Amino acid sequence: MTIFVSIAAYRDPDLIPTIRDCVAKARWPDALRFGLCWQHGPGEANPSGLHGRLRLIDMPWQESGGACWARARCMTLYDGEDWFLQLDSHHRFAQDWDATLIAQAERSGAARPVLTTYGRPFDPAAPLPGPMATGIALHSFRRDGLPVAQCVEQPDWAVSRAPVRARLLSAHLLFAPGRFVADVPYDPELYFQGEEITLAIRAFTHGYDLFHPGAHVLWHQEPRRKTPLHWDDHVAAQNVAVTAQARDAASIGKVRRFLLDPETRPFGCGTARRFIDYEAYAGIRFRQRYASPGARRGDPPAAPPAPVSGEVRTWAVQIRLNRAALDDPALDRPCFWYVGLHDAENVELARADARPAEISAALARGGGEIVLERRVQAPRPPQSWTVWPTDRQGRWLAKLSGRADARCVA
Repeated sequence: MTIFVSIAAYRDPDLIPTIRDCVAKARWPDALRFGLCWQHGPGEANPSGLHGRLRLIDMPWQESGGACWARARCMTLYDGEDWFLQLDSHHRFAQDWDATLIAQAERSGAARPVLTTYGRPFDPAAPLPGPMATGIALHSFRRDGLPVAQCVEQPDWAVSRAPVRARLLSAHLLFAPGRFVADVPYDPELYFQGEEITLAIRAFTHGYDLFHPGAHVLWHQEPRRKTPLHWDDHVAAQNVAVTAQARDAASIGKVRRFLLDPETRPFGCGTARRFIDYEAYAGIRFRQRYASPGARRGDPPAAPPAPVSGEVRTWAVQIRLNRAALDDPALDRPCFWYVGLHDAENVELARADARPAEISAALARGGGEIVLERRVQAPRPPQSWTVWPTDRQGRWLAKLSGRADARCVA
């Protein structure tokens, strides 16, 4: 049993205390594998010597693309661990937090559970407050239509300590089976606002069930630290390539389009459930900017519809790419290549991205052709494939597509 711990840290002096506390409070510290995107300035404390199982993306803050971009980079460090855990870089942990999360996931009874909540706030300069189970409520809608969520303390949950169904999702505590990385990868084009609602919808429509832990797991730093934040640094006066304001505007536009006209595409909805199923489950209607009283209180919702089922088979697909058709940056230490397999109506049946190790091995074989082998599970045979590379910064390049000659192998 292993846990991949994903942490995107931007100039945060609390990163090292967070990792130390995470390890110290774990029941099984040797099972932890840390994947960090460390965005820093000169002289800021280096976390590389903290833990023997740490995978590190080390970059100056000027090259950062924002929170979601950094979380997407962290996902490229995943290496088949049993569980995926996403955190912020400023937490403190309950004793045996790892055993608690695994027990809650098993107790949920879901095939694909996601445990998530906003941690109870703490101030590093003060003693930790007492433990408390928490949930998430929809507080309001912004003028641009994006929902605003808030933490809700739930002392009554301590009675049964059972996981409770959730309507919404927190990006600073997200615990799921390891396959979540491939099923619901982070969209690096998002900036900050809208990160959590799009991820909740995408996870739900890919067949994941959302839960709040019925027990206390961690604390999250509040008030926020005084050191520079991404949007403080990335301004025109700093001569950065893209300002935070520009990134935020493009990201909000993308989130609004997703909420009003959702699609099944890379970083879009899945096909296990529908977008309207999520709205009915969560008690939210995005076009009308409506939230039910239960959603505003953070009450547990009723059980969602079961994911769409069918006779799932295993299909073998060989993807052959012309090396000359790929942009040069796709061949120079790319972040990843999106690999999607689609049915006759271009609905994504499966996603199985090519990670850096696979790409390097394929390129090392030389020749004018690059071959990617895929075995995927789907209820019907893939009819086409799409390979959409990124560069080393995670920026999208030209996509390639072709016919999938799928062979049923199981």
